[in-house]
Amino acid sequence: MLTDSQRKTLQFIRHYMAQHGYAPKLQEIAEGIGISSRGVAHRYVQALIDGGYIEVRSGRHRGIRLLADETETRLPLLGRIAAGLPIEAIEGQDEINLADFFMGPGRFALKVQGDSMIEAGILDGDIAIIRQQNQAHNGDIVVALIDNLEATLKTFKRLGNGQIQLIPANAQLSTMIYEPERVQIQGVLVGSMRRY
Repeated sequence: MLTDSQRKTLQFIRHYMAQHGYAPKLQEIAEGIGISSRGVAHRYVQALIDGGYIEVRSGRHRGIRLLADETETRLPLLGRIAAGLPIEAIEGQDEINLADFFMGPGRFALKVQGDSMIEAGILDGDIAIIRQQNQAHNGDIVVALIDNLEATLKTFKRLGNGQIQLIPANAQLSTMIYEPERVQIQGVLVGSMRRY
């Protein structure tokens, strides 16, 4: 069992690594959890090592590495299920590591509001998992910031004249076309989640 301070330290390390793509230094951990002592931060980090939550690679400047709790990030993959014609149910023995799908440097989540992407299988209330980046390829589903005011989730397409189309996946809605300076790409969709 972790103490509240150790849990806060682990949460800070996870958040920092997700945001920056690399591990924090002890001084950054201390500042991040609101203490001034690197020694105390070191004790918290050592408790996380002892508990199997992280490891520290010696000789590395930012050597902290998160150790995934297998029970938190893996689900058994028991076979296949038909969503069309029925198929024979065959039990499998594999696992799916959810961290491979949803975790990684520069990833963040957004709650979807609205029905503009329903034909892409993204519904109101879904959680969109986004990889932070400022470039996109035609066909990518992106988070686009328009005029530094409004963000939207749409399919990206750059036209030959440089204009940008933001295309909804809903036949009831119209494609939006913008001059390139009005649109900033904030990230690209890597997955989505839905609770039933």
